[in-house]
Amino acid sequence: MSVRRYRVSGRVQGVGYRAHVWRRATELGVGGWVRNLADGTVEALVEATPEGHAAFEQVLREGPRFARVELVLVIDEPAAGPLPAELTIVRDGA
Repeated sequence: MSVRRYRVSGRVQGVGYRAHVWRRATELGVGGWVRNLADGTVEALVEATPEGHAAFEQVLREGPRFARVELVLVIDEPAAGPLPAELTIVRDGA
C-alpha cells in the first residue's frame, strides 16, 4: 500500500465529480479523501495498492459525464498517519 496525492484541473467542480469519484473508489476499495479547492481544482489523498492507484487514476481522468478533465497531477506521498479506509468527501475545501 502506498499514498498518493492527486490534483485534478479542468471542469471538475459543480458537475458531480467528487460524488462520481467516491462511488467508483468505493467499488475499487481505495481509501482516503477527496475535496474541492478554492482554485477550482479537486484534490484527493488516497492509499491503495499499485493496481488500485492505476484504476483510481483512470477514474479521475474519465470523470462523470459533464466534467472535462484537463490535467491529473500525481504526487507520491509518505504515509503521515491513518487515512479513512473508505474514500470520504471532504466538504470544507472550496
